[in-house]
Amino acid sequence: MKIEHIFFDLDHTLWDFEKNSDLTFQKIFSINSLDINLEAFLNVYKPLNFEYWKLYREEKVTKKQLRYGRLKDTFDKISFHVNDEVINKLSDDYITYLASYNHLFEGALELLDYLKQKYKLHIITNGFEEIQNKKMIHSNIYHYFDKIITSESVGVKKPHSKVFNYALDLAKAKKENSVMIGDNLEADIEGALNVGLQAIHCNFDNKLSNNNKTITVASLLEIKQYL
Repeated sequence: MKIEHIFFDLDHTLWDFEKNSDLTFQKIFSINSLDINLEAFLNVYKPLNFEYWKLYREEKVTKKQLRYGRLKDTFDKISFHVNDEVINKLSDDYITYLASYNHLFEGALELLDYLKQKYKLHIITNGFEEIQNKKMIHSNIYHYFDKIITSESVGVKKPHSKVFNYALDLAKAKKENSVMIGDNLEADIEGALNVGLQAIHCNFDNKLSNNNKTITVASLLEIKQYL
């Protein structure tokens, strides 16, 4: 099939969420004068954050519960007492400063330059609407994309079919002429395949997976072999 439209996930696919997030925590702990071992915090926070985002995708927690709970549970697990006022301040500060960091995965700009000449490029993201555009602007990739679709604007989250169908309609794209590129097997890959899009899985950490339904790449520039 002739590909005309490419839909990208943002976090963990183009925008290096982990690196930017680590730097943000370093900054906000300093701003709020928290004498905390950053590495110990992040080792507990990261898997908890992953689980909270899964619950968020499944509509089992709200955005507010996610933002508070992932911090509260981490502090509890490492036995570091922080009151709710400080947790809420940290939650707000995290959103405020996260987009100020602009690290992309290696090859992101080269790949986007290459693809932009051949295809219409779009973003489909579950990330919070108030910050996703800022991330793209500060990392100098906003101009590559024709349509930017956030789950909050649709009312449901990937992998819900409504998100992908909304994106296709907005972009005036046909599913048979479109491909989704993302890191999350459930939200990005299964979600796309279930509505008839082709998909490319970004497995940058070479994690073991049972994905045998679509192309898997270990780096962004590897995508050039297929598009």
